[in-house]
Amino acid sequence: MSHRLPQGGRLVNRDAPVGFTFDSKRMQGLEGDTLASALLANGQGIVNRSYKYHRPRGILASGPEEPNALVGLGQGKRFEPDQRATTTELFDGLSAMSQNAWPSLGFDAMAVNQWFASMMPAGFYYKTFIWPRSFWMHIYEPVIREAAASGLPPKEEDCDTYEHFHAFVDLLIVGGGIAGLQAALTAGKSGATVMLVEQAAHWGGRAPVDGAEIEGQPAEVWINETLQTLGTMKNVRLRTRCMGAGVYDHGYALAYERLTDHAPEAEGPRHRLWKIRARQIVTATGAIERPLSFAGNDLPGVMLASAVRDYVVNFGVAPGHRTVIVTNNDDAYRTALTLIDAGLEVPVVIDVRDRVNSPLAREVSRRGVAVETGAAVMKVKGKKGVEGVMLCRANGTGGAGAPVECDSVAMSGGWSPVVHLWSHCGGKLTWSDENAHFHPDPNRAPTGAEGEVFVRTAGIASGAMGTGSVLQDASAAGAAAARAAGFTAKSAAARAADAEEAPMKPVWVMPEQALPELRSKMFLDFQNDVKVSDVQLAAQEGYESVELTKRYTTLGMANDQGKLSNINGLAILAGSLGAEIPQVGTTTFRPPYQPISFGSIAGEARGEIFQPLRRTPMHEWHEANGAYWEPVGHWRRPYCYQQPGETIEQAVQREVRTTRASLGLLDASTLGKLVVKGPDAGRFLDMLYTNKMSTLKPGRCRYGLMCNENGFLSDDGVVARIDEDTFLCHTTSGGADRIHGWMEDWLQCEWWDWKVYVANVTEQCGQIAVVGPNARKVLERLGGMDVSRQALPFMGWADGELAGTPVRIYRISFSGELSYEIAVPAGRARALWDKLFAAGVEFGATAYGTEALHIMRAEKGFIMIGDETDGTVIPQDLGLDWAISKKKDDYLGKRAQQRSFMTSPDRWKLVGLETLDGSVLPDGAYALGEGDNANGQRNTIGRVTSSYHSPTLGRGIAMGLVKHGPDRMGEVIRFGKTDGGTIEAKIVSPVFYDPDGEKQDV
Repeated sequence: MSHRLPQGGRLVNRDAPVGFTFDSKRMQGLEGDTLASALLANGQGIVNRSYKYHRPRGILASGPEEPNALVGLGQGKRFEPDQRATTTELFDGLSAMSQNAWPSLGFDAMAVNQWFASMMPAGFYYKTFIWPRSFWMHIYEPVIREAAASGLPPKEEDCDTYEHFHAFVDLLIVGGGIAGLQAALTAGKSGATVMLVEQAAHWGGRAPVDGAEIEGQPAEVWINETLQTLGTMKNVRLRTRCMGAGVYDHGYALAYERLTDHAPEAEGPRHRLWKIRARQIVTATGAIERPLSFAGNDLPGVMLASAVRDYVVNFGVAPGHRTVIVTNNDDAYRTALTLIDAGLEVPVVIDVRDRVNSPLAREVSRRGVAVETGAAVMKVKGKKGVEGVMLCRANGTGGAGAPVECDSVAMSGGWSPVVHLWSHCGGKLTWSDENAHFHPDPNRAPTGAEGEVFVRTAGIASGAMGTGSVLQDASAAGAAAARAAGFTAKSAAARAADAEEAPMKPVWVMPEQALPELRSKMFLDFQNDVKVSDVQLAAQEGYESVELTKRYTTLGMANDQGKLSNINGLAILAGSLGAEIPQVGTTTFRPPYQPISFGSIAGEARGEIFQPLRRTPMHEWHEANGAYWEPVGHWRRPYCYQQPGETIEQAVQREVRTTRASLGLLDASTLGKLVVKGPDAGRFLDMLYTNKMSTLKPGRCRYGLMCNENGFLSDDGVVARIDEDTFLCHTTSGGADRIHGWMEDWLQCEWWDWKVYVANVTEQCGQIAVVGPNARKVLERLGGMDVSRQALPFMGWADGELAGTPVRIYRISFSGELSYEIAVPAGRARALWDKLFAAGVEFGATAYGTEALHIMRAEKGFIMIGDETDGTVIPQDLGLDWAISKKKDDYLGKRAQQRSFMTSPDRWKLVGLETLDGSVLPDGAYALGEGDNANGQRNTIGRVTSSYHSPTLGRGIAMGLVKHGPDRMGEVIRFGKTDGGTIEAKIVSPVFYDPDGEKQDV
C-alpha cells in the first residue's frame, strides 16, 4: 500500500521522481525526500533489526536522534555502513541495504534470541561468559560479535576526497531554526562576524511544521525574509548540511559539513571538517521529543508524534493510515490536527493527564476525535508491525479496555533540550520540574581562562518552550554574545505569542503500576534492546551510579548515544532508587554530537600525503647533490651525499675526513627551536633543565638536560639567553613538537599562574653548521661581522650580517671542531647556503649528512638522545653529573633520581669501547658476564649504545653502558654476536678524539 499522500510535502518536488534500491528492491521517491521518508512512502515498515534480540525495527524519528533506521549506503568504493536513513537525502541511483539481519530482513535467523530474552537480561554477558576463561577468545567472543554485528566494514578504498577548513569569527551560532536565525540577525546587525551552521538541508527547524506564527504571518514567511536579510550581510556566513560536532575550551569548535552526500557525482570533496575559533558560541540546537515506555513501543509503526508530523508536512508521507496518539503533553495534539488535515484517521488520543482543557485539545475534540484522559497504552499488538493497541487506566488499575485497531502509534513523552554542545566544554545543567527535562544553568556556564562566559544557549536549547519565548531568548543571547565579543548590540526579537498549553505530566512507565511481564517489553534504548526491567535490575543489583548503570545495561551506548533513551533511563533508575532525578544526574556528553566520517577527520591526510613531510629550505639542493635520505620524525634529512662511484659507507667516511681536515657544511634546520619568554621564563627553565638557566647571561649559551618527572633523560640541547625575559631552547630534531607540548602541559596544568609564553619557531629559521679548521676563514670571506674568538667566544652568540644576510651565529660544536651554527630567516637560508659553498670552494667545502654528524659526535664522546638513552637512563648513568645543578632546590625528576634503585652502584654507566681487532661492535650488542641466570640465559652486564667505524682513528669505536664501567678502565669484556660467537672489546674513555677540547675552542 502506498503511503504517499495525494498532495502536500513542503520539501519535495512531485514533478521529479527519484529511483533508488533498498535490499536490491527497486523503489521510487521524490526529489527532496530523505531515505526514511522514501522508505515510508513505499510501505517499507521494517528497516533494521535490533542489536541483541534481533527484533524488527522501523523508523522512529525524523532526525539525527533516530536509533533504528541505520543502513549500509552505496556500493564498492562508496560503501559506508551505519548511515541514518532519516538524515540521508535521497538521490537518483541511491543504493541502501539493511543491517544486522540474516538471511533477510523479513526472516532473520537470529530472531530466535527473542525466545531466550528472559535468560539475557542486563549484564548477562558478565555473568554467563566468565567460565571457563579459555572459552572467551575462541568461542564466546566470536559468537557474540557475529550475533551482535551491525554494519559491514567497507572492503574497497574510499574514492572520495575530504578537507579541513579553518575559520575565525566573532560568533559561531549552531542551529538554523528560528532561534538560530534570530540570534544571527541580532548579532549580525552589531557588525560582528557571524557563522551560522545548520545540520539539515533547510532552515527554520520545526517552526514551519508546527504551524508557528511570527509577526502575524506563517513562520516560513519570516524565515525566508530573515534569510534574505542575512544574505545581504557581508559579515554573516551561512552553512547548511553543517553540524556543530563539538565545543571545546578557548572558543574552539568543530563543525562537520556534508558537501556532496546528496549529489555524489558532483565534483569536489565529500565532507569538510571545520575547525573554528570563535570569541563567542551560541548553541540554538532545539530539543528532542522523548518516547514513552509502554509494552511493544519498539514495533515498526510506533513513532514519535513530532516525526509523524514531519513526514506528513515536509514529505507528504503518511506513516500510517489509522494512527492512535498517546501523550502526556499538548504538543501531540498538533500531530492529531496535522493528520486530520491530511485526510488521515485518528481514532483516539490517549492522554495520561486526568483533565485537559487546552485550545489544542478542544480543537481535536471539535474535529470528532475521541480524547481519553487518565488513560494509557497497556501494550501494542502486532509482530512485525502495529495492528492495534490495548488501553487501560494510567495508574494501571481496572484491567485492559477494548482494543483499538490501528496501523500506527504516535507517542510524545515531552521534550528534552539538546544540551550536548553546552555540556562538552563544562556547562552545567539544572532540572525543570515543570517540563521534566534538564536544561542549561546560565549561572554555571562554560568560562574561559579569565572567567568570561564564552558559550550561551538560545531558544528551546535554553529551556524556552513557546515561539515568543524562543525568539526573545535567542535575541537576548545573540546580543549578549555580540557585546561579549566587543560590539554594540540591542536585543530586538520578532513578535510572536506563546501558545496556550496545559501543563505536561511526567510519565516514565506506562501504565504506572505495570507488572514485570509488561516492563520487560518496554524499550528505552531501541538499538541496544535495553528495557525498563533492565535498568530496574541494575538498580536492584547495586548499580546506583548512572554511569555504571549505562555500562552495565549498555543504555545510551548505541549509535544514537542515548539521545532518546537517556532521560527516560535515568528517571527509571531514580525511581528504582527512591531518589529524585537531579540526584541521579546525567551521563557525560562527549563530542561528536552525532557520528562523523573518518574521512573528514583525516581530511587530506591520505595516500602520499597521509603524513606530510617536512622539508628544510635547502631540500632541493640536497636532492640535486646526491642526498641519500633518512627519515627523522616528519623530517627528511640527508644521511650522506653520494658522489658517482661511491658507496654509502665511502661517502660517509669522505664527509668525516673532509670536515675534520678542512671544512664541512651541515643543514641543521631541523634542530628544534623554542622561544620561552616572560618574567618567569628563567624560573620555568630552572624547573625543566637539570642545571640552572636563570643565571645565564644574555649573549651566552649553556648545554642543558631535560628529565621527565620519573627522572629519566628525555631531551638535551643548547639554551641561548636572548634578553632578560627571553630564552631560545634548542631540542633534538625529532623532539621539538614533543617538548613544546610537554612545556605547555606543565604551564597549563601545574604552573598556570606563571607568566611564561612558549612558541615553537623551528620552521621559521634555517640553520647551517659551518664546521672544521677553516670555518672561521670562510665566514670572514663572506664578511659583515666579526667572528673572531675574542668577539664571539665558544658558547656565545651574536646577531649580525653575513654577505648582507641577517643572521644569528652560535659558537657551539657537536663535532668537536671549530664550529659556527648560523640561524637565518627560512626564506633566505638557501641563498646563504649557496654563498657559503661558493666561498668555501678554495677549502674544498663538502656537505655532510647525519651519519657523519653521528660519527663525529661519537668520536668526541657526546651522547645522543635515542641512542645513549632508551627511557630508562638518567644523566648520572652517562657521566653527566656536571650538568646537574647543586645550587637549586628542585627540577623535574630530581626526587625520582634520589630513589634507591636510581642511586644503586650497580647501575650501568657510560664508557667507551674499542674492539681488540679494530672491527665494529654490533649496535645494541649485550656485554656478557660470567655464568648463566636463572632462566639458563647468559648474564648481561651492559650493552652497546652507539657503534661506528671512525675514519679519523681508522678503527671501530663504540659507546656503551656497562655495569661498574668507569671503574673498569682497560678491562676486556665480551659482546655477543648474532651468529652466536663473541667479540672482545676494551673499556676506555668515551672521548676518543681531542679529549682536551682544543680544536673546538680556537
